[in-house]
Amino acid sequence: MNHKLAAPTPPLGWNSWDCYGAAVTEEEIRGNADYMAEHLKAFGWNYITVDIQWYEPYANSSQYRPFVPLIMDEYSRLMPAENRFPSAEGGQGFKPLADYVHSLGLKFGIHIMRGIPRQAAHAAAPIMNTTATARDIAHTNSICPWNTDMYGVDASKEGAQAYYDSLFELYAEWGVDLVKVDDIAASRLYDTHQPEIALISKAIERCGRPMVLSLSPGPAPVEYSAFFTEHANMWRVTDDFWDQWPLLLDMFDRCRTWQGIPQAGCWPDCDMLPLGHIGIRSVDGGGADRWTRFTRDEQLTMMSLWSIFRSPLIFGGELRDCDEWTLSLLTNREVLRMQQESRGAKEALREGNLIVWTAEDTDDSRYAAIFNVGDSELPLNLALEQIGLTGFTSGTDLWNGTAAKLTTGVVQTTVPPHGVRLYRFI
Repeated sequence: MNHKLAAPTPPLGWNSWDCYGAAVTEEEIRGNADYMAEHLKAFGWNYITVDIQWYEPYANSSQYRPFVPLIMDEYSRLMPAENRFPSAEGGQGFKPLADYVHSLGLKFGIHIMRGIPRQAAHAAAPIMNTTATARDIAHTNSICPWNTDMYGVDASKEGAQAYYDSLFELYAEWGVDLVKVDDIAASRLYDTHQPEIALISKAIERCGRPMVLSLSPGPAPVEYSAFFTEHANMWRVTDDFWDQWPLLLDMFDRCRTWQGIPQAGCWPDCDMLPLGHIGIRSVDGGGADRWTRFTRDEQLTMMSLWSIFRSPLIFGGELRDCDEWTLSLLTNREVLRMQQESRGAKEALREGNLIVWTAEDTDDSRYAAIFNVGDSELPLNLALEQIGLTGFTSGTDLWNGTAAKLTTGVVQTTVPPHGVRLYRFI
């Protein structure tokens, strides 16, 4: 099975982390899925992902409770906490919830941590289809610095592949379509965990169900791009991204570093979109219950950069609370078409506070995202020739539908502070 077929275009979806941290409930997952099916599915949005610690009965925010008992089956595999996910009762796991998401015409994703539960290792719990135990394959020095749930798996040990095979066999039975694996693409303590990525990639290949493999957190090292492309569908190019201008400004450098890498099945990931109502039970990102701190111009800048770069778009806010403005960011067909179908994105110009990205459409038209990263308005007379575009006589701003002021190959505009003008030229 070719893993690249799982994500021929960059995925569009929702993830529970930005609003609920580790504490999301089944009711909240179903509610956001209902909203997506009604309001966003027609625009291509389809992934609903349960983020971290769905196996922790008393998780209450984005701050993890250390060394607490986790819900686990007899083969060292974590299971959904039934007090938070009632449909998981009787060992059904996420199958009933995945079935519900699928019934809406959507796809179902889960988050897991790299490795094997520490409590399984301490108990020398069995692993399916091998005589090795959890203690035998645990790499007890390979730990996550911010979460105490797991030990790494020693890929050289007998039983290591069998453990990951058993995990993904279970996820295939549940009907999982995307798995986000954390503490693996980059680490504060270690380099990229390539041996475990290879185990996971092989386990997905063997499980018989196509699944998108998403790797977190970043920044993933660009020198390993060939390895990521061979084994995964998405990998984070940044640490956790939140609604703060310095983090958004930094993404221009990260996207420039990774330009030319996005291809069918393999998508460098700029991380979730902290838009709308976030921080409900997630205190990460320097804030509590709030609406995004990004200005509207900053929101347009983020959506434009992510889309022209062709990052996956994973919305982080509580969908049911979307206002008309936030919904408009997610339902702009022309911007989404650029994100799904364009090619050849690159930084074409960087001069002072002006940054321009260009990309090709599937026809002979071109896209240009003209960004102002400064703190005051930027009046411009920009010759298209300067950004590698010639011969175009008209253009449209994709966010507001207005015609570009284009005279003899020069576009005239004023870009607001931290803002963007996103054009399609024909």
